[in-house]
Amino acid sequence: MKKSFLIILFLSLCMTGQNNSQKSNLNLETITLGGGCYWCIEAIFENLVGVKTVVSGFSGGKIANPSYEAVCTGKTGHAEVVQITFDKNATNLDEILKVFFTVHDPTTLNRQGADVGTQYRSVIFYKNEEQRKTAQEIINDLNKSKAYNNPIVTIVEPFKNFYEAEDNHQDYYEYNKNKPYCRLVIQPKMEKFEKVFKDRLKKKK
Repeated sequence: MKKSFLIILFLSLCMTGQNNSQKSNLNLETITLGGGCYWCIEAIFENLVGVKTVVSGFSGGKIANPSYEAVCTGKTGHAEVVQITFDKNATNLDEILKVFFTVHDPTTLNRQGADVGTQYRSVIFYKNEEQRKTAQEIINDLNKSKAYNNPIVTIVEPFKNFYEAEDNHQDYYEYNKNKPYCRLVIQPKMEKFEKVFKDRLKKKK
């Protein structure tokens, strides 16, 4: 009898754990964004409260599992992107997109600063109608308020694929802060993000 009770208790605890995991997963959402070099966007979103994971990769093209070098040619159709998974109890899509439009220039076609090519295009790959609607509403509001000197050229298109970049491209800024690109390009964007969203930064460990 005692053995049977322990088995039932064990199964009950397992089921409780599964239920909690399922509830937790229901609060997670993923969106894929391209705003120039993915090293920049990744570094910023990793510091936003509510963001669980940020993975650098490629999306929007027709070639499966492209290499970084292939994407850099601009011939694969892919954009450099980050796939962001966030907890909807701690942040929301509206904030994610507001950060996105703050830390890159959405008015320059196929370029961010010195990074030029379709692989650096400003793009939002939406996974459902809510994401599409929210993205388009924010773009419309920004254009209407003339937040930028020029119209926004960010593309809003349905998500089709995502290919994770090589390991040495993940957490790039974290491990290469002293490299010229990180100091001259990423650091100023980080400083802008930290100033505008100072109350939404993750606490340093």
